[in-house]
Amino acid sequence: MKELVKVENLKKSFGKISALRGATLTLEERQQYVVRGASGSGKSTLLHLLAGLDRPSGGKIWVAGKDLAKYSDKELGRYRNQFIGLVFQFHFLLPSMDCLSNVLLPARIGNVSVDKVKQKVLDLAAQLGVVHCLGKFPYELSGGEQQRINIIRAISLEPKLILCDEPTGSLDSDNTDKVVDLLKDLASHTESTLVVVTHDDKVARQFPNKFFIQDGVVVN
Repeated sequence: MKELVKVENLKKSFGKISALRGATLTLEERQQYVVRGASGSGKSTLLHLLAGLDRPSGGKIWVAGKDLAKYSDKELGRYRNQFIGLVFQFHFLLPSMDCLSNVLLPARIGNVSVDKVKQKVLDLAAQLGVVHCLGKFPYELSGGEQQRINIIRAISLEPKLILCDEPTGSLDSDNTDKVVDLLKDLASHTESTLVVVTHDDKVARQFPNKFFIQDGVVVN
């Protein structure tokens, strides 16, 4: 397998609080991973750094052989748009746009064919049972519906690295299974690397590769 992400001695502090204390790990292309750990162990911080949403206090992150530390803010924005799919526990849908416009926003920002992406979005919405939500505004949806729309937005451009922070936290058991299956199937279809942070034992058991973070360090 070819290495996609290499993290070496990664550190991140917020004032006097150390969220990551020297995390080291490798993610291979086309593989699917789950990240476990207690609340406050550094799981979400790790995802934020991999996504280029924040910069580390120390250590290195290489993605596809490139050092993220050398990216300008503009280059990091392009990296997030073109390479990363982000799914967080909270949906962050823009309240002033209907859901279809929210989902198509990454395509518009990245100058990708909206018509091509729209058909893909309709197919994904049908799989997740939210076609009826596309013409509505986020406030008109339930929490579970908002999260499914959020997931469709994140994977609409077929990113090579899909990062998910508790993506099923607001879903019932049936929709949790649908979302996990969709994420895994899409990652396989697009040959993407999938990383899921979860507290759900049932979700974690569906992934062959597992990392455990304890006190800001990756342990076996």
